[in-house]
Amino acid sequence: MAETTEEEQEQEAPGQKSPHPEAPAYRRVGHKGADAIAEGNTLASFEAAVDAGVDMIELDVLRDREGRLVVAHDQRDALARKPLTLSEALTAFLEPPLDEVEVDCDLKLPGREAELAGALAGHGMIERAMVSTMEISSLTKLRQLEPDMRLGWTFPKTRRDWTRSRWASPGVAAGVAALRRRFPRHLARRAPDLDVDAVWVYHPIATPRLVRAANDAGVELIAWTVDDLGRMTELLQMGVDGVCTNDPRLFAQAERIAQGDASEPAQEEDVGPSGEGDAEPEAVNAEPKGRNTEADRGSADAESEEAGKDGVKAEKD
Repeated sequence: MAETTEEEQEQEAPGQKSPHPEAPAYRRVGHKGADAIAEGNTLASFEAAVDAGVDMIELDVLRDREGRLVVAHDQRDALARKPLTLSEALTAFLEPPLDEVEVDCDLKLPGREAELAGALAGHGMIERAMVSTMEISSLTKLRQLEPDMRLGWTFPKTRRDWTRSRWASPGVAAGVAALRRRFPRHLARRAPDLDVDAVWVYHPIATPRLVRAANDAGVELIAWTVDDLGRMTELLQMGVDGVCTNDPRLFAQAERIAQGDASEPAQEEDVGPSGEGDAEPEAVNAEPKGRNTEADRGSADAESEEAGKDGVKAEKD
């Protein structure tokens, strides 16, 4: 078989895939199911995501105030409605139409790794599931508990909303620009020790260089949370391994545009900053839309100091 030249390899990098209508070359992930269609983390939302053609459903796993593992984003979400227990949700994924898709359990808090792993094993879902989390300690424990479980590292770790805090915009732009430069090297260093199968990254941080770094490290690169058609198309053309969105109806159109089969309608500029910059902050206090948000600016300073211990921290919405 003829070998490809370096020039040909560079043209193919970072894995310019050829999505096929029946077998896309990337993972379509529904955030909380299909949160833009039906209230997230509910059976209705999960079923809407399947109807829209997702390959995987991301759901939030939280320990509620009664000590149960429930499918909710945070305590406020858990108290505002009657959330599914984790067991109820996993049982539903054994029946049509949810038995057609994979599941990502986004573990929000550390400390209940054994219970989560046991629930997945008890429902026979270890092979169908991934557990993603921003907590390094949880990744380590889960790998020890279930060596064959697929794990995803969520990056960056944060507890604030980057997009909603008007005062934080300049700092966030600088922080994201720094992450775009630095994270490919950081991933190359950390991936072997973390022993993860995927990295879930805040989508403005994703670049062709990061795609190449993920490929070299042998991990999937999944971008979250992408609700802008133009950015989704750009990520598909970049060669990411997965895209997580609140609106999985966008996937079909983005795939057509990425393949040149449709023209892209005019879109408002995506909220996530994507320009390169020179600032390299010790930490970024941010959280993408829909994640745990704190109202006061005062706590941000304390979080920034904490984040500095591990460079930049992250959380998936």
